[in-house]
Amino acid sequence: MSPKKILVLGGGFAGLWGAVGAARKLAELGLGPEAVNVTLVNRDPYHSIRVRNYEADLGGIRIPLDDVLEPIGVQRIEGDAGRINVAAQTVLVKGASGSHWLPYDRLVFALGSQLVRPAIPGLAEYSFDVDTYDGAAKLQQHMQALSQLPESPGRYTVVVVGAGLTGIETVAELPARLRKIMAATGTDQHCRVILADHNPHVGSDMGNSALPIIEEALASLGIETMLGVQIAGVGPNGVTLGSGEAVPAATVVWCAGMRANPLTQQFGVELNRFGQLAVDEFLRVKNVPHVFAAGDSATAMMDEQHASVMSCQHGRPMGRFAGHNVVSDLFAQPMLPLHIDWYVTVLDLGSWGAVYTEGWDRHMVAQGADAKQTKQIINCQRIYPPLNRNRDEILAAAAPVVQRPPQYQH
Repeated sequence: MSPKKILVLGGGFAGLWGAVGAARKLAELGLGPEAVNVTLVNRDPYHSIRVRNYEADLGGIRIPLDDVLEPIGVQRIEGDAGRINVAAQTVLVKGASGSHWLPYDRLVFALGSQLVRPAIPGLAEYSFDVDTYDGAAKLQQHMQALSQLPESPGRYTVVVVGAGLTGIETVAELPARLRKIMAATGTDQHCRVILADHNPHVGSDMGNSALPIIEEALASLGIETMLGVQIAGVGPNGVTLGSGEAVPAATVVWCAGMRANPLTQQFGVELNRFGQLAVDEFLRVKNVPHVFAAGDSATAMMDEQHASVMSCQHGRPMGRFAGHNVVSDLFAQPMLPLHIDWYVTVLDLGSWGAVYTEGWDRHMVAQGADAKQTKQIINCQRIYPPLNRNRDEILAAAAPVVQRPPQYQH
């Protein structure tokens, strides 16, 4: 009898922990590869700590997936999922050697989200992003080469579009990055960093207690804001606003909006406005048999009132529980519901520090250097898997439990 097949799509926070969670539950049941194969499909060989793409130093934010998967017996296939046949329980994967259909008995869909790029003239050709590691690396290379560009009014001007959390964290890093680049080339020209958004406030969903602090931090960093504006076009020399005003800038970084991976549309069920699949408390996709979903591609109720948000804060536990439950479902074992009774936001504000809020209403509890220390612990330690290739430690890290909130340092 051939082994059962559990297929995990995506190697991000939810996908990686979904695969490890499944391996952990199989080990708990005493089931080896002769009984069940767990296979993870990802477009490259890395687990990317995506939430760190805004940082100036990109070293250490990609982890070889095999360092985590090989010790626990999870197979890896490098390729892109192209089509999903729910009726046949197969997924078409396109890799370097061609395309082939992979069968599954259970599927964990964890292909995450991607940046929304509206049909603005020049946006695709002339803007940068930090949505992926490759995008962040391209931005880094561009900025390092600014001194080689022809002299222009906007050569050392950066416009970041999108004043949500990603946009704020990105823009807060840029003044120091620009100064360092200019100092290295002996440039003494004036530089500008601008944050633009169609909303009238930055971080509009960060809560009343945090907003004044964020505004103060941006101002102290020398960041200009252009709020209540529309971007009508992007070119090699800057952006054009809806009013017709031209803003000279050699660097435009797009951080405005996220949407679930478009393959969610292939399941034939209703999606929310972000293109996400609705899942129940066990992470099963509603009205789709044998399919679980976790992370940014899914929406699950975290408590009686609040749904999950696109974040590693929710993606990681969703992955762990999905991995546990996909095995439990396959072998008619009791599944575990996911409920998270806390929510925090730790927003990096560059050299100024950070802000730490608690609750869905984002009540401020720490700011400045204290909050920054906590942010660095989260970014550089808490969200990483064990990197020592120790099987027991890797499996233990995937236990289907909800971690307590990170404790801010003071």
